[in-house]
Amino acid sequence: MIRYIRRAAALCLLLLVALLVNAARVQLFEAEELNDNPANRRTTIARYDQPRGNILVGDRAVTGNKETGEQLSFERTYLHGPLYAPVTGYASQTYGTTLIEHAEDDVLSGTDSLLAPLPFWNEFTRGRQPGGDVVTTVKESMQRAAYAGLSGRRGAVAALEPSTGKILALVSTPSYDPERLSGTGSAVTEAWTRLNAAKSLPMLNRAIRQTYPPGSTFKIVTAAAALDSRVVTDADAPTDTPSPYILPNTRTVLPNEARGCEKASLADAIRVSCNTVMAHLGVKVGLSEMAETAGRFGFNDTGLRIPSGVARSNFDTDMSEDQLALSSIGQFNTTATPLQMAMVAAAVANGGDLRRPYLVDRVTAADGDTVQQQGPRPYERPMSPSTAVQLQRMMVDVVEKGTGSNAAIDGVRVGGKTGTAQHGIDNSGLPYAWFISWAQAPDSGRPAVAVAVVVEDAAANRADISGGGSAAPIARAVMEAALEE
Repeated sequence: MIRYIRRAAALCLLLLVALLVNAARVQLFEAEELNDNPANRRTTIARYDQPRGNILVGDRAVTGNKETGEQLSFERTYLHGPLYAPVTGYASQTYGTTLIEHAEDDVLSGTDSLLAPLPFWNEFTRGRQPGGDVVTTVKESMQRAAYAGLSGRRGAVAALEPSTGKILALVSTPSYDPERLSGTGSAVTEAWTRLNAAKSLPMLNRAIRQTYPPGSTFKIVTAAAALDSRVVTDADAPTDTPSPYILPNTRTVLPNEARGCEKASLADAIRVSCNTVMAHLGVKVGLSEMAETAGRFGFNDTGLRIPSGVARSNFDTDMSEDQLALSSIGQFNTTATPLQMAMVAAAVANGGDLRRPYLVDRVTAADGDTVQQQGPRPYERPMSPSTAVQLQRMMVDVVEKGTGSNAAIDGVRVGGKTGTAQHGIDNSGLPYAWFISWAQAPDSGRPAVAVAVVVEDAAANRADISGGGSAAPIARAVMEAALEE
């Protein structure tokens, strides 16, 4: 009898060991796969079982939560949703997350190890802490100025603090209310379908996810390359640019919108925006040096994150000379996001030192304690300090004596560059209006802000849609808001 009891006990012990081994196997090797299984509702239920942390602009939360009384207990809400949608993105129970809601999801949902009381606490307990908060670098007054200036037109604004890289405004219009996507049900799916079908593409973040031909604003990059490579040693001396200028190895004549461009100096070519001079200088600089300079400004960078991913701005690295000439004036295949062109203006304003742009200032726990602090980081030095000083003077002349007079602010040093980029078959589409600029208060030792504005669908002829006419007043309003901070 005792022998049978021993055998039964041994069998039970063996089964227990097997059970423990299997449990350990599931916990160690299959837990992640089971958590990610779409059929597993427990992860989703746990995710929405507590309020999500907030995204803040200044000391004010622009997100919130509301109780649903359903299985998914909490649903995201947004304060001034369309105004801040290019910053926050959406957090949807149906469609997931985007932008900061996605990039900082672990913090906002309470699963980030930064929020845990002890190292590896969340990994061992598989629990979550109360959601943390994400404090942005955005200034409300500047965001509102940019949004009001665009007035619902298709376009975008990006504004940076040149000395740090802080993103002070990030606006894209037309916009949308992310709260319409927060929950579940037919109303959410209908809103999703409607927004994605809209011809105006309101869910497209034009400030960081859309690239445009930068047109004449790119001439600042070409000027930097010409000065640093010593192709131009005196910015005020006449160049050897012929008129008419024929694109190399072609019979195509490159036109100028401005007058007085024959053999114009680099400074005059920037002030009145001569296509011929800048295209000619780009060819003289050469493809290799032009590509390297553009790269130092941020072009061709596929890994830029703010923390959301930014679309790659393009400057081709394999071109014929006629293509290089067009690329040097922001045409051909050259494209840029508004954030990229704000980086160009910021590099000039900051003496040639380009700081890495960032949108999140700090992360705090639910009790308000800071658990992570962002700070300025170097990106590149696209030009020498002496070149930056010369470009500052040229950009100031654009505003005070040239095409950018609509950006002038009394008593403030403002530099700018207009741009009108053509698109469509044979350039038949309405051109994009660009303006990049920076502003420095007279009592300050450093610039307050660098701005890039693009307006893509103004209902006007070419003369009226010029960067100085359509985009410069928006940039001025944003700069004025920055100076009042």
